[in-house]
Amino acid sequence: MTKICIKLKILILILLFICLCKPAQVLAAPDISKDEATVFIEQIFQSRNKAILTENPELIQSIYDLNTKYGTWAYEYEIRKMKYIRNWAEKQGVKVIEITPKVVVKKIRGSNTNISVTLLCSTEYKYIYENQPEIENRSRIGTYHNLQMINKDGIWVITKEWYKDPFGDSLNLDNIKADSIKEYILTQNSRDFSGLNARRIAAIKYANEYSGAASELNGFKYNKKYRDYNPAGGDCANFASQILFEGGKFKKNSVWNYDGRGATGAWLNAGGFKNYMINSGRASVIAYGSYDKVYKASFKLLPGDFIAYEKKGDINHISVVTGADSKGYSLVTCHNSDRNQVPWDLGWSNKSIKFWLVRVHY
Repeated sequence: MTKICIKLKILILILLFICLCKPAQVLAAPDISKDEATVFIEQIFQSRNKAILTENPELIQSIYDLNTKYGTWAYEYEIRKMKYIRNWAEKQGVKVIEITPKVVVKKIRGSNTNISVTLLCSTEYKYIYENQPEIENRSRIGTYHNLQMINKDGIWVITKEWYKDPFGDSLNLDNIKADSIKEYILTQNSRDFSGLNARRIAAIKYANEYSGAASELNGFKYNKKYRDYNPAGGDCANFASQILFEGGKFKKNSVWNYDGRGATGAWLNAGGFKNYMINSGRASVIAYGSYDKVYKASFKLLPGDFIAYEKKGDINHISVVTGADSKGYSLVTCHNSDRNQVPWDLGWSNKSIKFWLVRVHY
């Protein structure tokens, strides 16, 4: 009996030793929900927009982890963008008074310490002209983001960010003759588009509805009837073609066509679209050249016309005119990046870019 007790005691001691030596189990950090992520990411975007409005680089700096290479690059880019928006507003004679983001989280991976997020952000910009402070003008820009973030002492900061930025094609306005341009723009008046024909009106309606992340009318989505060509290089000409076909009722043909097998070059390619529309007689050129040569002519553009953007001899973007602001300045809608009723040169107005202002014959 004594031997049995001794054996039991030894067994208990062995089990106790095993338990004490066994490493404590580390509980997995709880996942962050989409709703939780949306709240703090929207707060971060609000802070970044506030920094742009107040020209506060320190506030932008607080959003990024500057101990990482990619976090530093993302921070430096936002500083350049802040300066660009300031310079553009100076050239335009406007003051940006409000920037409001709406974040839609698509995917999220990670825990409460480290996450990777895919999202879209639909941002509304409100601006007023210096000599017309009582009238607010509104534009909307949609962007698609991939974020990597870490939680530092209870505060989320960005370690890496990628997105197709609508300002990324032109962050230099140093060579623009801002004073004379501003003086001209401020003397202009609003324009009356009440006489537009039905086809132009339908084209505008289609553009506004399907401008993706820049519009809530279709749930921030493109028209599902058409393939999204952004992953293949860009969707701007595809969208412009849709606007003219679905809204403007231009008929397809063997040169300009989209079907179940794909799209022709004139439908899909920015340069091909511009050349086809002009060479076919469906459109004609109003003006061509650098910004300082064409900005006065831009006031002749009508909703339903389009602008082709040329860099280093190549047409790499198409926007469709869909309205004008309180000074009659033409506004455009497009894909890649998604814009809805945005000033036509915003993100494009440096000296190395040339513009084709094109009248479409409805």
